[in-house]
Amino acid sequence: MLKIVQTKPYDDQKMGTAGLRKKSKVAMQENYVENFVQSIFDAIGGVEGKTFILGGDGRFYNKIALQKILKMSAANGMKKIIVGQNGYLSTPTSSRVLLKNKADGGFVLTASHNPGGPNGDFGIKYAIASGGQCPTSLSDKIYENSKKISEYKTLDTADVDLSTISKQNLAGMEIEIIDSLNDYINMMEEIFDFPAIKKLFANGFRFVFDAMNAVTGPYALKIFEEILGAPKGTVRNYVPMEDFGGLHPDPNLIYAKSLVDLMYSDDAPDMGAANDGDGDRNMILGKKFFVTPSDSLAILTDNYKLIPAYKNGIYGVAKSAATSTAVGRVAQALNIGYYEVPTGWKYFCNLMDSKRITFCGEESFGTGSSHIREKDGIWAVLFWLNIIAVTGKSVEEITREHWQKYGRSYYMRNDYEIADAEVANLLMKDLENRLPSLEGKTFGNYTVSEAKPFVYNDPVDGSSTKNGLIIYFTDKSRIVYRLSGTGSSGATLRVYLERYETEKFAENVEQMLESLADVSRQIGEITERTGKTKADLLT
Repeated sequence: MLKIVQTKPYDDQKMGTAGLRKKSKVAMQENYVENFVQSIFDAIGGVEGKTFILGGDGRFYNKIALQKILKMSAANGMKKIIVGQNGYLSTPTSSRVLLKNKADGGFVLTASHNPGGPNGDFGIKYAIASGGQCPTSLSDKIYENSKKISEYKTLDTADVDLSTISKQNLAGMEIEIIDSLNDYINMMEEIFDFPAIKKLFANGFRFVFDAMNAVTGPYALKIFEEILGAPKGTVRNYVPMEDFGGLHPDPNLIYAKSLVDLMYSDDAPDMGAANDGDGDRNMILGKKFFVTPSDSLAILTDNYKLIPAYKNGIYGVAKSAATSTAVGRVAQALNIGYYEVPTGWKYFCNLMDSKRITFCGEESFGTGSSHIREKDGIWAVLFWLNIIAVTGKSVEEITREHWQKYGRSYYMRNDYEIADAEVANLLMKDLENRLPSLEGKTFGNYTVSEAKPFVYNDPVDGSSTKNGLIIYFTDKSRIVYRLSGTGSSGATLRVYLERYETEKFAENVEQMLESLADVSRQIGEITERTGKTKADLLT
């Protein structure tokens, strides 16, 4: 039975670059999810006769939110909705399913790499027909709708059973429940040389994959152990949990500690990898060896010909401005297109849709290609395994040979947590005003060659976006300043350090960047303005 519910708007439903993310307890407020979903439906002109996809990473409150969205979709006249079995869809798979079925849009319930549980985070990503995130113009329209919404449509009916692969009908809307693993796995088999990787494992290659109790656990178990023949136990923490088993599902050196400890032990396997909560981020490790996301993107790009799906060529590659310049040197050597974009995957989507790039990546452990319109954690891991299978070289050997060929970007992100957002905003504003005066000045061993805001002019839609400030030095080193989370409760100043070397390949990255970190505090007046003499977090 159709039910029209009277509601009052919330004023905090503005979407970020990866959808709406809130604390679970915020999302659990009366009509909170319903308001946001109805605001989307209204902003796109309704969903009557349309096909959507639906799923999530299995985190806390997903089960309830999925049912809310199903009932609202039917009440609003949607023709069909495709749902992952038990409500599961990794972010990469959601893009695959959307594109394969030529759907009009979709919802993925995830807060990505953020913790889950009652005290954790909840999120909703809205994808458009291209398989990627909605443009800013649409997200702004959705936000405006959310501030004036007065009612939403739903059904007064029982919940839908999502446990069995089937086709059902809900008030005239077709619900197709699918095995999302098959679509994704078939796509990976079309891209990579599975027989070569299977032979690698058969010859004793030791590999460990940490799914971090998140959504890619079942995918990894089937791909690595069942199909490729890796020994049982290769995939760890493979059962998705609403609170990720208490883990923070972010695949980096801090939060994937058990994997890092294993890979730096005397009994380390040949390769280790991890994915995040919704499966779009990845971390790559060799024996006592860490591959930065920036280097990983550069290495994958340099070895694209080893992968069956790309052997005939790629269009180009793009990176976020904050990511190191390593892949730029590869692009120049390969004579392929190269783009620097603001932080946010939607900027890559325009370049992929217009066939300007094939690969892309961000320093925050996200790598992907045009096979979908999202970053893809398992894709990146399989890419590395394919390179190793073809070359017979270790993770460390592949990386060090890359440095010998192109030089090395020592790279690190320094995060300064600033309690007062006004202090953070003023720091950035004043620094931007001082940029012209910095050119030609010397700080320690570093002489500024250029200092300017990063401005991206999209070659596809003509939009212009300013995203951070960049200081370039004469020795090809860089410092990038960018604010994240500039709300009333504070902000994070992210300072990205990059030092380029062609001969010195020391092991201690922090030590190699120590002098540049000092320069970054000096130029940004960080200590004077915040009292901080060092970063709160190094990654």
